[in-house]
Amino acid sequence: MDIEHHDLAHEFPELKEQIHVLKTQDAHFRKQFERYDTVTTDIERLEKEDLPVSDPTIEEKKKERLALKDELYKMLTH
Repeated sequence: MDIEHHDLAHEFPELKEQIHVLKTQDAHFRKQFERYDTVTTDIERLEKEDLPVSDPTIEEKKKERLALKDELYKMLTH
């Protein structure tokens, strides 16, 4: 299975520098960034290993990742 990576640098390449700045200067951004990275890693691992996980479990993780991505994007663009 070909797994698409969803780290923020791939999602928002034009904001790469701003991501670095906020990670080093904003504790809340850094915490949410780390949470986003953890959820993304979990999803990619489940998809890659094709583990027996219910669709609702993966969907909930994807919803959480999307909510975090939206929050991080707002922080990056304000």
